[in-house]
Parts: sequence; structure tokens; C-alpha cells
Amino acid sequence: MAGWALKDRVALAGVGVSRFERRTARSNLALAAEALRNALEDAGLRKDDVDGLLTNVGWPLGVDYDRLAEAFGLDLRFADQTWTHGRFVGPTLQHAVLAVAGGLATCVACLAAVCFSRLGTMGGPMDVEGERQGGGSHGETPHYGMTAPGAGAAMSMRIYLHRYGGRPEDLAAVPIALRRHARLNPNAVMQKPMDLAAYLAEPYIVEPLRRADFAVMSDGAACVLVTAAERARDLRQAPVLVKGMQGLRAGREEFIFARPGLGAWQQRLPEFRGEEHAAYRVAEVTPADIDGLYVYDAFSPNVLFALERFGFVPPGEALAWVQGGRIELGGDLPVNTNGGLLSEAHATGWNHIVEIVRQLRGQCGERQVRDAEIMQWATPFGDALVFGR
Repeated sequence: MAGWALKDRVALAGVGVSRFERRTARSNLALAAEALRNALEDAGLRKDDVDGLLTNVGWPLGVDYDRLAEAFGLDLRFADQTWTHGRFVGPTLQHAVLAVAGGLATCVACLAAVCFSRLGTMGGPMDVEGERQGGGSHGETPHYGMTAPGAGAAMSMRIYLHRYGGRPEDLAAVPIALRRHARLNPNAVMQKPMDLAAYLAEPYIVEPLRRADFAVMSDGAACVLVTAAERARDLRQAPVLVKGMQGLRAGREEFIFARPGLGAWQQRLPEFRGEEHAAYRVAEVTPADIDGLYVYDAFSPNVLFALERFGFVPPGEALAWVQGGRIELGGDLPVNTNGGLLSEAHATGWNHIVEIVRQLRGQCGERQVRDAEIMQWATPFGDALVFGR
């Protein structure tokens, strides 16, 4: 398969972020400029070295590729953009890898700048995306009363508890772990300590999910520079290699708020029994080789569902498995050591890619995963990338 030929040929050479804040007066363009500038400085490159641009957009959650190129003085021969949904981080980064490997560009900037504090503004994404066929921006079905993403995540978690047992409060292990990581990250928005009592004091948004189970709404930007591994070795930082990847899943058996088997009307699959993952096969690793897992954690249950989908634990066992600090630094499998979307910031997931790069370089200080060599980005929706030194 073509994936074998791409192993270790493409690298992440530079990363940068803006300051993450709950609310900013700065424009998306200013945030994007800061992230791009920091990524170029990190890699030791100039803006003239960037000839490819991939963006996740949707005003006020992003800026179109042509406006970015115009404002930053970029001369591009490859550009594309997608919606500002976190589930498109993996496919967008894969697109950049393929563009570099295929010779469409020599250095691709993956750039996202978001201002969640401006959601609901007239003409914003909730207006535009709500007009898609069926209504709702993330696969919601308003005619069933599901009008926001949290409803889907809550329903899947409720099905999970009914099928496998466990207490709703056991889910607290996920946001508590990520908050502890965030408190080691000076750029994380959420710095207030969280324990079980604090978690239980949070109000329900959609039962069984509390406010702490939802990603923090924040403003900020992130940039990742993708280039050939051979070229990256001559740049300022040690390259982080792309070792394997696989695409986003879709179809009747998929429910974008969970792994297969935890959806509703469209799924025929009564029980999820695991699956083969091309990302592992191409990278020549197994889940046991992963030193850190980075999950698109828009909601706490996403961590459980990704652990099960990618074979870290059998179906139905993730809720019990994450107890006792297992996903914390020093545990069996550190998850989202930056604090995740739940506590660092909702930079649509690009902040997770930035953290992976810094971890594999050994640059994370107090939150550094010891002897990190292989790390994974994953969503419960089936896409994945495996990275290594």
C-alpha cells in the first residue's frame, strides 16, 4: 500500500501557537500571524520558504486561505481549506503530508486561528452550518431534539453506562487528569485545581455530562510546518517524523460522537469488537508502543471511546481503566499532556499536534513524558497519525 512508501519521509519541522485566552480583542488574522511567526522561528525558516497552506476555517472561527496568503505576503503553489471542526485536524495534516510527498509543495503551513468567544455572532458558523441538509453542524438531528454536539456525546455516554455499567461520576477521572496536566502548562487557560468534589459541583449541561466534560471555549491559534524529512534534518529543530496514518471513517456504522456501537438510529452494529488499524501496520507499532496518546477531547467521553477504538483496552473497559491516574503523567498511558481541549484551549485540536512535537523533542519541562519515542493523535471517529523521533 502507498502508506508504506511514506513512512518517515515527511516531518513536522516547526510549531507555534499564540497566547490562549478565554476572550481576546485581537482578530483571527492577528492570532494566525503570531502562530505562523512562532512556527517559522521555531523551525529556522522564513515566510518565503512556505509554498503550501492548509487552513481550517469558518468565520468567526477562522480566516480563509486567500486572505491569509494576501495578508502575510505568502506566494503559494498549493492551498486548501476545510471547516473548523476538530475532527478535520487529522485529515488536514494527512493532506499536508501527501502534498509534500507528492511534490505539490516543499513546506506546508497548517494554520488555524479561532475565536470561540464570538460564536453566535450574526452570520457566524452556527448560522451557516445550521443550513446544511438535515440541520445541525456536527451530525445533529434537530427533529430528534439533538441540536448541539453535547447531546450526541451525552447520549453515547449514557448508552455506554447502560451497556457496561459504571457510575457517571467515574468519568471525572478524565477532566481531573487533564486539569492536572494543564496546571503544568503556562499557556493553558484553565489553571484552577480540580478534584472529584470540584467536578461534582459543576452543573450538568446534558446528563450525564457536566460543564467540566465540555471543551473550554477559548481564542487562539496554532501552526504546524510540514516538510520533507531530509530537509527538516537541516533545520533548527530535530524533526518529528510521520510514521503512519489512516483516514477519518464515515458511513452508517459511524456516529461522530463515539466509537462504533454507541450511536443510535443509523447503526446496525450491535457491539464493537475491535478493528485493524492501518496506522499501526504502516508504522510497525502496536498500542503497547505508544508513549502518549492525544485525543480530540471536545467531550470527556471521547477519551474513553478512542482508548477502546484503538485497542488500548477492550470495549466496555475504558471507564474503569482510566481510574487511579492511569492517563496522567507517570501513568500507564499519558493522555493530552498539554491539558487538552478540556483545560488548555480549544484550538480545534492543533494544540495537541504542537504538544506531540514538543514532547518528542523533549521540550515540555515538568510535563515531559519520560523517554518519549512514539506518540499518536487519534479521534473516536477512526482517523489517526503516528509520530516518532
